[in-house]
Amino acid sequence: MASKPPAAHEQETIGGRLKRLRLERGLSQRELASPGVSYAYISRIEAGARQPSVKALRRLAGRLGVSADYLETGAELPPAEGRELRLANLELAVRLGEGGDLDEALETLLADALAAGDAATATRARVALAQAARARGDLGRMMRHLEASLEGRPFDPLRRPETYAGLGEAYIASGRPQLAVALYERCLAVVRELGGAAVLETRYATLLANAVTEAGDSARAADLVEGTLRRVEDGGLLGQVRLHRSLGRLAEAEGRPDVALDEARRALALLDAEDESLAFARAHVLAASLLIARQDADGAAAHLDAAERLLVSARSADVALVSVRRAQVAGLRGDGAEAVRLARAALAGPGDELPELRGSALYALGDGLALEGERDAADAAYSEAVGLLEDRRQWREATHAARAWARMLRDAGREQAALDVLDRAAALGLNAVPGDAPTP
Repeated sequence: MASKPPAAHEQETIGGRLKRLRLERGLSQRELASPGVSYAYISRIEAGARQPSVKALRRLAGRLGVSADYLETGAELPPAEGRELRLANLELAVRLGEGGDLDEALETLLADALAAGDAATATRARVALAQAARARGDLGRMMRHLEASLEGRPFDPLRRPETYAGLGEAYIASGRPQLAVALYERCLAVVRELGGAAVLETRYATLLANAVTEAGDSARAADLVEGTLRRVEDGGLLGQVRLHRSLGRLAEAEGRPDVALDEARRALALLDAEDESLAFARAHVLAASLLIARQDADGAAAHLDAAERLLVSARSADVALVSVRRAQVAGLRGDGAEAVRLARAALAGPGDELPELRGSALYALGDGLALEGERDAADAAYSEAVGLLEDRRQWREATHAARAWARMLRDAGREQAALDVLDRAAALGLNAVPGDAPTP
C-alpha cells in the first residue's frame, strides 16, 4: 500500500515559507527586518543556512500577520484560534519586555479582530497595547487603550483586574488620584459583595490604599490595608478557585459557554499560581510603609516579618523593598549601623533598574549615616535620594527625605544649607497637597 504523500506545509521549509509569505506581502528583506532580526539574518534563514530562534520567529510572524507556529510548521489554524495564538505570542513578548515593533503587530491584530467581530481578542489586544505603552512610559496612550478596552462592556473587576489596576495607575501618574480612588473603591465593593476572592480583595485594597495615600489620606490607607488583611488572610487560594468555578457554572446555566470556559481556565490557572502569597506580601509591605510614616517601628516590623514569610520565591525587587523598609525601621529605632547595612544591601540588588526603589533606599541610607555621624556621606545620600524621588513624582517621600536632610544639616551647624533644603521640602510638599491636581 502506497504511503500518503506529505502535506504541502510539510514539504515547505521554514526558509521557503518565510520567503513566500514575504513576497506575498510585497516586502523586501530589508523592509521585513526589525531590531534583533537583520535583513542578513533573514537572508540566511531563507537560504536554509540558519534556523531562526523562537524570538525571531515571533517577531517575523507578527510582521507577516501569521502565528509563530504557522511560520515554523506551516500548520493552519481556524481564524479565531489563529488570532488567539498570535495574541498569546504578542502578550508574552510584551510581558517579557521584548519591545521592538510589538505595537505594529498588535494594531494589525486588533484591526483583524474588529473586522471579524472578535470582541474578546480585540479587548485583549488593547490591554496588551496599553501594557506596551506603560513599559515605554507613555501613560496617555496607556490610558486611551485601557479606556477603549472598557467601552461598551459591563463593569467586571473580577475578570479584568489588570485593566482596572492599570487604568488607576495611569490616573495617579497623570495627577488625578481622586479618579483612581473612585475606580478602586468601586472595584473593591464589587469584589467584597461577591465574596471568596481573597487575593483580588487584597489587591484592590492595596491599590486603593496607594491611591488614597496619593490623595493625602495616609491614615485611611493604613486602616484599609490592615483591615483587609484581617478580613481575608484566612480565605486562601481555594476560596478564589471556588468563586471562579461558581461563576463558570452560572455562566453555563445562562447559556454563555465562552464565559464559562474562561472561568474554568482561570480556576485551573489559579491552582498553579504563586500570586496569592505575593499579593499578601505586598499588602504587608505597604502596611509597614504606612506605619513607618507614623513612626511605629514595632508595628511596621511585624508586617515586614509577615511579608518575609510569604516572599520565599519572590523576585528580587520585592525582597529588596523589604530590606529598604527594614532599614527605615532600624533608623526609627536609632540603629544606624543596621540601617546602613540593610540600605546598602537593597542598593546592591536591583540598582538603577528600579529608580523609585533606589530613591527610598538612599533615603534610608542617609538616615543611617546621619545616626552614625557620617554627615558628609549622609548629605550625599539624601541629595541623591530627594532628586530621584522628585524625578519619579514620589512627592510625599521626597518631602520626608528633604526634611530629614534638613534636620541633619541643622544638627551639623549648617543653618543656611538646612534652610535651603527646607525651602525645597516646602516646594515638594505643595505637589503632594490633595486637590491641586487638574480635573479631567
